Amino acid sequence: MSTTTDVLIIGSGPVGLTLANLLGQQGVGVLLVEQNDELIDYPRAVGVDDEALRAMQTAAIVDKVLPHTIPDQKIFMVNGDREILSEINPTTREFGWPRRNGFVQPLVDRVLLEGLDRFPSVQVRFGAEVVDLDEETDSVVATLAGGETLRARYVVAAEGGASPTRKRLGISFEGETRPSDGIVIDVANDPIGTPHAVFGGDPTRSYATIGLPHGIRRWEFTLHEHEDPSVVDDDAFIFELLAPHVPDPAALDIIRRRVYRHHARVAGRFRDGRIFLAGDAAHVMPVVGGQGWNSGIRDAFNLGWKLAAVVNGRATDALLDTYEVERMGHVAQMVAVSLSMAKEMTDHDPVAAAERDRIAANRTPEEREAQRRQAFKPQPKFDEGVVVHTPLPTFKTVPARDVPRLAGTIFPQPQATDRDGVRMLLDDATGQGWRVLTWNNDPTAFLSAEHLATLERLDARLVQVVPEAQLPWARENAAAGVTVVGDLGGDDSLQAWFDARPVGAVILRPDHVIAAECLTQELDDVLARVFSAASIA
Repeated sequence: MSTTTDVLIIGSGPVGLTLANLLGQQGVGVLLVEQNDELIDYPRAVGVDDEALRAMQTAAIVDKVLPHTIPDQKIFMVNGDREILSEINPTTREFGWPRRNGFVQPLVDRVLLEGLDRFPSVQVRFGAEVVDLDEETDSVVATLAGGETLRARYVVAAEGGASPTRKRLGISFEGETRPSDGIVIDVANDPIGTPHAVFGGDPTRSYATIGLPHGIRRWEFTLHEHEDPSVVDDDAFIFELLAPHVPDPAALDIIRRRVYRHHARVAGRFRDGRIFLAGDAAHVMPVVGGQGWNSGIRDAFNLGWKLAAVVNGRATDALLDTYEVERMGHVAQMVAVSLSMAKEMTDHDPVAAAERDRIAANRTPEEREAQRRQAFKPQPKFDEGVVVHTPLPTFKTVPARDVPRLAGTIFPQPQATDRDGVRMLLDDATGQGWRVLTWNNDPTAFLSAEHLATLERLDARLVQVVPEAQLPWARENAAAGVTVVGDLGGDDSLQAWFDARPVGAVILRPDHVIAAECLTQELDDVLARVFSAASIA
């Protein structure tokens, strides 16, 4: 028996499930196969960021994710004497959602799986292990244990860090593995009850403790190199670990415990013909940075709209080459940041810990504020790929300012209104997908008939942003097919964004990345360059 589909996804972790949701929205045929008989339920990620929540918003599933989160979860970094080294508490809503959120991954994974029920083009099969992949001219044939074959136009391996697909393709996985294991313990009926997380850089034994939704508390401890991983099953050892943290360890309601190892590795390439690596199959990083899960969601978000465009005939296969071009650099940055944090907080050398404490004590107020804002976390910025960099205009009508160009970065998502004045997040007001957004102008006045036709074929949105006061006039006079959005004003508004830079139009990709920014009179020419960069068919 042979089954044919557009995209075969291997692995039912969060990356595979998110990708399946995004492709299902676009009507792409998806078969997701998982070798296990059910979703994994052991302790894993505990942090979801604002970019990932925006991806869930795009997948129209965020309302079901939010009940399993703690928004704005603060982190205290402390030393062995519980003295606070730094506080991480970014309260921005730049992308529409809290930047840091605690969450329960098994419950969110379940939400993602149930979300696939919305799409008749998506099928899920548990207990289906892929044992071989054979790429042909226009497809890939996957063989399952038992001999059944599946044929797909493209395959995405999202099967975890041990990825058999990556190994089968001979793709390198360079980096390092930390010499000691970690142990994770999840407890119900949180015996502490505080909402924040604490990362303890204790040179006698480093630890982290995190309050999670639904009364769950997570502890993570670093094992010493001489300690065998089997101690995870030793109640006496577990109680001894927890004794400095709670009044009565033996009375805890332990629901999960597991040993893991810190890896920091990146695959040598993310694409091999019609096969792609995503999530942990492509990169792994220490958990202390809280970016493993989120980096995987970025993979799914980046690859999802591109696969849909190619499968649906809107772009050529060349568009898929930009996945690795855009993702590789940012992943490498995240791995480096996470590894640096892990080394700083899990170093059991008392001399090194004392030096870390000394540096922390001498931070300036500005440095402490940067820590609080989580400025050390690199934001995605694409220099290559589906992005067109335009020079700063030199016309006398625009003031000369040293303004960073933002093509290749994520567009903000402030609150705005729809045409009827109903307040909501910007993406909900504009609609999803490609968007051409102009400030105070009718975008159709600057676009050729040819490009308007291409935008219509892409189901793109033409968005005219106006001050809220103009809404009544704008909705009566808007051109056909133009979505009118009301700007609320203030420091975080779209007016403030356009005020800060010499542009009047932006072209947004389906993953909310700015493909290009320009003056409105330049829009048609710049849009043509974006179409070329995106290999629009």
